[in-house]
Amino acid sequence: MLQYILRRILWMVPTMFGITVLLMLVISSAPGDPAAIATAGSLETQAEAGADTASTYEKFRERFHLDEPFHVRYGLWVSDVVTLDFGPEFFRPNTQVSTELWRRLKVTVPLSLIATLLSYLIALPLGILSAVKRGTFIDKLITLGLFLLYSLPTFWAGLMLMLAFGASGLDWFPVIGLHDKDASTFDTWTYVWDTVWHGVLPVATMTYGGVAYLSRQMRVGMLETIKQDYIRTARAKGLDRRTIIFKHAVRNSLIPVITVFATILPILIGGSVLVETIFNVPGMGLYAFEGLVSRDYNIVMATVTISSFMTLLGFLLSDILYAVVDPRIAYE
Repeated sequence: MLQYILRRILWMVPTMFGITVLLMLVISSAPGDPAAIATAGSLETQAEAGADTASTYEKFRERFHLDEPFHVRYGLWVSDVVTLDFGPEFFRPNTQVSTELWRRLKVTVPLSLIATLLSYLIALPLGILSAVKRGTFIDKLITLGLFLLYSLPTFWAGLMLMLAFGASGLDWFPVIGLHDKDASTFDTWTYVWDTVWHGVLPVATMTYGGVAYLSRQMRVGMLETIKQDYIRTARAKGLDRRTIIFKHAVRNSLIPVITVFATILPILIGGSVLVETIFNVPGMGLYAFEGLVSRDYNIVMATVTISSFMTLLGFLLSDILYAVVDPRIAYE
């Protein structure tokens, strides 16, 4: 197992190399020039001050190495990234991307962790119940409800929650940001409660889709496991239904659910672009979106690189968990 893990970790190096090269190629070829955006944004000021716009444009490109050939820019970027330095933001040169990433992570990770835990805590029992009650009214009701949830677009669900429970509806929850405008004056417990109250709708929007998908995966795994010979043998031995389900069937039905785990880590880091944009949550998802809109290559490279690395790490952890759940799985 240890040799397998080491090989997988070594293979992550060329994989990340390929991902980052393609990423830089794509964003370099995308429409929009950040230097032109920066220059155009200050044309009026420069004209009044008598500044040379062309000179400002060239200085911007030189500062961020946009005037260098692709291989030189990529080499400079890699040399910085190995020290976890993603460079400054294009339009806020005094702000380091690494510093801002850390600040955003402290917002995104707790929200995503809560949403993920809730998804599993709700989805697994629903999937088990749906499989055990296969063909009954309960199964059909759960299936219909979950398919309806899964079919709802995230942006639509988020907006509906805002309209229903925000100031324009029942006015139960705040819908913008994670803190009240006067949060800086709150004591510790009031501040925590204010954060939790602001996070209810974003977490709900991030959770519902995962519940629908995970429960279907759990149901499929359970139905497949229940058909196995060892389950029939357990029944023939006279074991009660609860023991058969929870001791024998559930553990071996977790393989499809564990496979989904590979996608969880990048979600924890990257957050949900749509959810964070809708509710104006200052997390990684919103940061990536802002970088993309402003053509800030440093932000885009940083956020996508971290998400890609966490995806690869998620696949590795999934493979390891396979062996934990099913000891028959061995890695050479």
